[in-house]
Amino acid sequence: MSFVEQARVHPETSARFGDFHPPLERQAALAEANRCLFCFDAPCAGACPTHIDVPRFIKKIASGNLAGSARTILDANILGASCARACPVDVLCEGACVLHRYNKKPIQIGLLQRFAMDSLHASGAPLPFTPAADTGLSVALIGAGPASLACGAELRRRGIRAILYDAHPLPGGLNTYGVAEYKLPLIESLREIEMLSQLGVEFHFDTWIDAQRLADLEGEHDAVFLGIGLGAIRQLGIPDEHLPGVTNALDLIAGYKSGKLTQVPPRVVVIGAGNTAIDAAIASVRLGATEVHIVYRRGPEQMSAFSFEYEHARLEGVKFLWHAQPTRFLGGNAVEAVELTGSITLPADLVVLAIGQETQPSLSQKVQLDRGRIIIDRASGQTSNPKFFAGGDCINGGREVVDAVADGKRAGIGIAAWLEAKLARI
Repeated sequence: MSFVEQARVHPETSARFGDFHPPLERQAALAEANRCLFCFDAPCAGACPTHIDVPRFIKKIASGNLAGSARTILDANILGASCARACPVDVLCEGACVLHRYNKKPIQIGLLQRFAMDSLHASGAPLPFTPAADTGLSVALIGAGPASLACGAELRRRGIRAILYDAHPLPGGLNTYGVAEYKLPLIESLREIEMLSQLGVEFHFDTWIDAQRLADLEGEHDAVFLGIGLGAIRQLGIPDEHLPGVTNALDLIAGYKSGKLTQVPPRVVVIGAGNTAIDAAIASVRLGATEVHIVYRRGPEQMSAFSFEYEHARLEGVKFLWHAQPTRFLGGNAVEAVELTGSITLPADLVVLAIGQETQPSLSQKVQLDRGRIIIDRASGQTSNPKFFAGGDCINGGREVVDAVADGKRAGIGIAAWLEAKLARI
C-alpha cells in the first residue's frame, strides 16, 4: 500500500481546510512568470536556504517547459513541492524580489513553484533523477522528516544506501504531522515522499531508536544522520496543568490531520504566539470553535510569529490577549477556565499549549551539545563524533521546512565526501 493510500483524512476536515492561497491556473501562471525580470545574481535565489535558481525555473514556465522547471527546482530542493506551500515566502524569496524597489508587487514565486511541481505530479512522470551505481556503503538516518529525506536523496544520488527509521507510522515528520492542513495537506506531503522513494530510499516505521539501538546502528552502517527534530511541547509548570482538556498544538494539528479529531469545543485558548500557536488557533476556528483566544505574556512586537500569520489569524476571527500569563487552570473533571495575571479569568473548554518544544538530551553520550542542540560543522553537517552527522530542528532549535531541507542536503553531500575520503585512505 502506498503512503498516500494509508492517509486517512476525514472528508469534513478536507472541506474545512482548503488552501489559504489557491493555486494558479495555467494562464495566470504564464502571465505571472512573464512579469519576472530574470535577474542576474538574483536576490530571490540568495534568500532561499536551498538556493533554488528562481529565475531559471520561472523562465522555463514562461517558455512552457514545465518538466524542465520542476527539474530545476528539484535539483536544488528535493522537497520543492512542500516548500512551495509551507515556506514563508514573504520573508524569503518574495521578500527579496527586486520589484519591491519599484513599489511593485513581488513575483509570486511560491505559487509558481507550486504550479511547476503540481504539473509534474499531475503528469505522472517519474522523479527526474536516478540513483548512482551502488557503492556498497550505507547510512542510517534517524527520523523521517524533511532533513532526513533531503539527506537520503543526496546519498541515493551518489549510490549510497539510505535507511530511514521513524517512530511514526508515516514519513514526513512535521510536514506530515505538524504543518497546518491549509498550508500543506497531508496527502501532498505523502505524494511528494512517494516520488522520492523512487530513488530507493528505504523506510522503517513505528521504530523507536533508543541509546542501545543507536549504538547497534552505528556498528551496522558507515555513518549515521540525526534528523530527530525536537522533543515534547514545554509545560507551564502551573497548577492543574494536566486537567483533561489541556493539550498541545502539535497533538491538535496531528489529530485533525490524521482524521482522529474532527471538531473542538466552542471556547479555545491557545497559550503562546509563535507560528505553531497561530496554526493551532486557526485550526480551532475551522474545527468549529466559536471563540478562540491567543494568550501571550509579552506584546505583539515580541511575538515570534510572522506578521502575515498574525494578520491571517485576525482575519479568521482569532482574538489576542497581550501581556497576560496563565497562573493556573480551573476546573473539576475537565478544564473550565484559565486564570491569568491581572485577576483575569478566561473561560475555556480546550486549552492548547504552544510555548515551544524541549530539546533532545538523550544523545549527549554520542555527540556534543550546546544547550540541548547538536553542534555541527556548518559546512558538512558533521558532529563532534566523526561518524555522526545532523540537521534540522535538532541543530537549529526549530526553523522552517526549507531550512531543514538545506541542512539535510548539506549533510548528505558532507557524508558522501567524508566516506569517499575515508575509503581513499584505506
